[in-house]
Amino acid sequence: MNAGGRVARVLLDSALPQLDHLFDYRIPHGLLEHAQPGVRVKVPFRSAGRIADGYLIEFADGDDYEGALSDIDSVTSPVPVLAPEVWALARRVADRSAGTANDVVRLAVPPRAVRVEKAWLAAREETMSAAPGEPGPGETPAAFEPAAIRGYPDGRIEAAIDGGERLALQAIPRLAELPGGVWVGEWAITLAQAAARCWAGGRTAILVVPDYRDQEQLAAALAVCAPAHAVARVDARQSNPERYRAFLECLTVPRIVLGNRSAIYAPAERLGLIAVWDDGDPLHSEPLSPYVHARDAALVRQEQQGGALIFAGHTRSVEVQRLVEVGWLHDVAQARAIGPRIIATAQQAPTSGFAQAARIPSTAWREASAALEHGPVLVQVARPGYAPVLACQNCKQAARCNRCEGPLGLATATATPSCGWCGALAADWVCDNCEHTRFRLVSIGAGRTAEELGRAFPGVRVIVADGEHPLLTVSAEPALIVATRGAEPIAAGGYRAILLLDGERMLARETLRVADDCLRWWSNAVVLAAPGAPTMLVGVSGSLAQTLATWQHAAYARRELADRRELRFPPAVRLASVTGATEAVAAAVGEIPPGNLVDALGPAPLPDGLVRTILRFDYAHGAAVAETLRAAVIRNATSRRRVPAGKGGYRPAPTLKVRFDDPEIL
Repeated sequence: MNAGGRVARVLLDSALPQLDHLFDYRIPHGLLEHAQPGVRVKVPFRSAGRIADGYLIEFADGDDYEGALSDIDSVTSPVPVLAPEVWALARRVADRSAGTANDVVRLAVPPRAVRVEKAWLAAREETMSAAPGEPGPGETPAAFEPAAIRGYPDGRIEAAIDGGERLALQAIPRLAELPGGVWVGEWAITLAQAAARCWAGGRTAILVVPDYRDQEQLAAALAVCAPAHAVARVDARQSNPERYRAFLECLTVPRIVLGNRSAIYAPAERLGLIAVWDDGDPLHSEPLSPYVHARDAALVRQEQQGGALIFAGHTRSVEVQRLVEVGWLHDVAQARAIGPRIIATAQQAPTSGFAQAARIPSTAWREASAALEHGPVLVQVARPGYAPVLACQNCKQAARCNRCEGPLGLATATATPSCGWCGALAADWVCDNCEHTRFRLVSIGAGRTAEELGRAFPGVRVIVADGEHPLLTVSAEPALIVATRGAEPIAAGGYRAILLLDGERMLARETLRVADDCLRWWSNAVVLAAPGAPTMLVGVSGSLAQTLATWQHAAYARRELADRRELRFPPAVRLASVTGATEAVAAAVGEIPPGNLVDALGPAPLPDGLVRTILRFDYAHGAAVAETLRAAVIRNATSRRRVPAGKGGYRPAPTLKVRFDDPEIL
């Protein structure tokens, strides 16, 4: 029997990889009015009256089907929340990462808030019934004129936005004061002005930043550069009703969308600009499957929809440098080179008693002492807490928790040592090597540093800023601000001096990106200085210190990329890690044609009894490798083995996990 009528193709809301395709359902006559592409629906699935949630993706011709189709059970909401451009993006990035499109859709579409949706629908009906020619809420008023973008060659950024160019933008390394005495990074004003120009042209601009600190700066700049109703914030810290309200506002009219990594999936039919700030920050890497980095999603979306694309930062990631060298991005520098004043002190020792107490060279102590007469001084340290790592005082072996083998640390000078993993107190700790019972401090955190600086600078107020003590701004009053990397507050007028401590400890991490991360941490702190104020880099020398002192980040990225090309390390090649049981991993890797791989590293055993193989391949073979591995994941997920008699049921086979471009592999 011919199905007849209109047929809907539905994406089921399921994390199972074997269900990552569209299912066909007949649309009953009573649902034809509201059954439109993008709406939420409920559909019967399999047997026993089971009803599944999903999204109506597209229509198909019923005449092409033989047999009977199940009917859609209901339309949950008449609002088409899954926009066609977002679905296309989700499908593309999921295929690129051997993942499921539904996992991406969950990041893109917030959970439904019924009251918010009803209020939005009522407001929309009111707007549609307004007098013709009268602008509705969110529409661009004809009188709005965006300000010129300052600090770059005249008209260069404006021309890029109008022409849909892709740029690698070197941010201006200084602070700027907004009306009302608010201080932000100059980069925030640049992106806000670019977004305002895009919105004034009747197109949506998407601004993606790593965390709430950057978001607050950019929001303050947008408040000056664009009307308040033009900005929609999409933020992980929002409640679901707030986020859903902002999401709905983006569905019908152009907006300036501001948010963290998930904002890249905001609906925007008329997309004019995507700007990603500081793409090297690990917060841009999505921790949920299929682990798509915001930079990669931005590249795919710009290719699909057009519009301008800007990667901006004080430092240049190696990934962006590769795109510049292959001609995909155009490098744009400041109109006039501006560099901070940086002094490397690796060869200087603390000679005075105060400098020794603070663990800083005498030059740095003198600069800080002089600066404290005029305003605040920033001290950047590597880790929060008081003493994050302890060791046995006798044998010097790292102190481990007697319960879970986690690292022991001190929260305060008088606290009982506790485990960093399980939180257990180590009141009765005994070294398992020499049976000694006393500790020594191995690493020093922000709390201990603040204590030492308090002794080195008597009478000066000391403020700690870290994850437990978040601080966005400080006044221009003299004070020592001890902040962990990335948690530095902005000082009114800028810091009168900056001390970058623990450089050797930051560089001691065993990872391919350690130098990139350190350069980014230091650079983002350096730009918080007042004009002409010194920054003292303590304990670091060599090419990295020279790069920071000369502010030649693009040259560093160029050298780093050349080294990685010789070693066949990313981003010169792409990586994929395949984790699972030995047989499953071997079968998955064995299906990839040898010509598609540079090499396969492993399998290497993991602590949980599984193994992992790392694949390296050229970008040209990425689609073929992803398709093969995705097929292997689906086969593994659909295989089942019966539990031994007496234990009942079925038990799934060990899960095969695939992750592309994992930043933690090397």
